[in-house]
Amino acid sequence: MIGSQASAAVATGPHASAAVITDTAGASGRTTLLIADDDEVTRSGLRTLLGMQPGIAVVGEAVDGIEAVEQARQLRPDVVLMDVRMPRRNGIEATRQLLAGSADPPRVVVITTFENDDYVTAALSAGASGFVLKRLPVPRIAEAVRVVAAGEAILFPAALRQMVTARPLGSAEALPQASLTGREEEVLRLMATGRSNPDIAESCRVSLETVKTHVGNVLTKLGAQNRTHAVVIAYETGLVVPGVTG
Repeated sequence: MIGSQASAAVATGPHASAAVITDTAGASGRTTLLIADDDEVTRSGLRTLLGMQPGIAVVGEAVDGIEAVEQARQLRPDVVLMDVRMPRRNGIEATRQLLAGSADPPRVVVITTFENDDYVTAALSAGASGFVLKRLPVPRIAEAVRVVAAGEAILFPAALRQMVTARPLGSAEALPQASLTGREEEVLRLMATGRSNPDIAESCRVSLETVKTHVGNVLTKLGAQNRTHAVVIAYETGLVVPGVTG
């Protein structure tokens, strides 16, 4: 777990407010990262350990959602690693505010302790590009940050299905007048299994550019922030049924 790694890697002390990391050498050619977490040990450990990972420069940290928004607007990181359960303003509201308040917002990766956290589903619906678990090895978290910075989404289909299964499902008619074509529904179902665009292209026997067009149409018709949000909508409205892959 991050906490145990952190205690071994860095000496901790009280932080009254967010810290801005002065080592921004990674700004050229590396993914810049802001860490938001109210737990000092977790935050310090992530800052130290992720800062040692190839291709990542940690440029700041925040202790709650309010500071996360302030620091993100000041530092303009590529990615915000956002805890969901924080005081003053939680990660859900901070994510929503970040994505709505900027023409070029950072991408948000939610970091959480529990796979079935309702807060995570809400954060994904607010526009987060994916989520990671705090117990994952640091290199896996770093890879998630890099993938999201490159414009992809981090989906853990099994965990996402588990979260959504515990929530009331609507019906396919609840889709916001999406009017998806048959091919677009097929693409969305494949997205819900965590398939990448190249995988979908191979499965559907179409070109990668055609898949990108279908994905773009799906996001527009659903009013989704990103492909992760689209998958959440698909599960919550019953278009994709947890446990059914066909």
